[in-house]
Amino acid sequence: MSEHPGPDLEPRRPDLPAREPVLLAAFEGWNDAGGAASQALEHLHDTWGAEQVDELDPEEYHDFQVNRPVIAVGPDGNREITWPTTAVAVTTTPRTSRTVVLVHGIEPSMRWRRYCGEILDIAQGLGVKTVVTVGALLADVPHTRPIPVNATSEDVAVREMLGLEPNTYEGPTGIVGVLQHEAAARGLRALSLWAAVPHYVAHPPSPKATLAILHRVEQLLGEPVAMGELPEDALAWQSGVDELAGEDAEIGEYVRQLEEAKDTAELPEASGEAIAQEFERYLRRRDKGTGG
Repeated sequence: MSEHPGPDLEPRRPDLPAREPVLLAAFEGWNDAGGAASQALEHLHDTWGAEQVDELDPEEYHDFQVNRPVIAVGPDGNREITWPTTAVAVTTTPRTSRTVVLVHGIEPSMRWRRYCGEILDIAQGLGVKTVVTVGALLADVPHTRPIPVNATSEDVAVREMLGLEPNTYEGPTGIVGVLQHEAAARGLRALSLWAAVPHYVAHPPSPKATLAILHRVEQLLGEPVAMGELPEDALAWQSGVDELAGEDAEIGEYVRQLEEAKDTAELPEASGEAIAQEFERYLRRRDKGTGG
């Protein structure tokens, strides 16, 4: 089945204003359980053919004893050092012609306010009006159910426009939280997407969580995303965890408890809006029999 809608179908109405430039940012490290958020950004970069336009000087922001540079043989046969920098890339979405700025790096070790200021200066120079930070956290959720992706914002106007919940978290934060806060302080629309990764399978990759993040990005931007092999990878990942749970009675029982708690909390099973969204997703992706 194609990852693009048929030629007679329009993309879903975006949650964000149409064609307005948007920044999506994800950072490896504390904010990126299972590597789900950074892998979602990498997928968008590759799928939409983004081109790097800038990068931040790692000397300013990283402790190289924490995030060490990597040395390897380059394409020309010479040994090269790759530094843990933050890259800024730009692309235009294929269906809706929206400019999307992709920021991807490793959570910095120091000077977070300067770091966020430099990113936002670049973003505003590219016309960005909305900043979407993307993260993933470990949670008590079962791997057998849809991965929750929670969207929150500190901005009352953004919450009203998109129907989001306020961010009620209090405690230590990462660079994702700081960047969102600094963007809001500049008067930009700012919101965060957080995927919940089952804590008993925390090691990357986590393709099911990456897929859930990308579906939420589709909804925000009103732009279909070609998922490639991710759906098959997600099924293989779930099957692998099923095997793990089947071999370990303690894990198996724990998963059953999580499933029961999840199913009880979500009764009735589906709202009219959820059914409508799932049908729209099907229409966007079908192509067999339509020539799409």
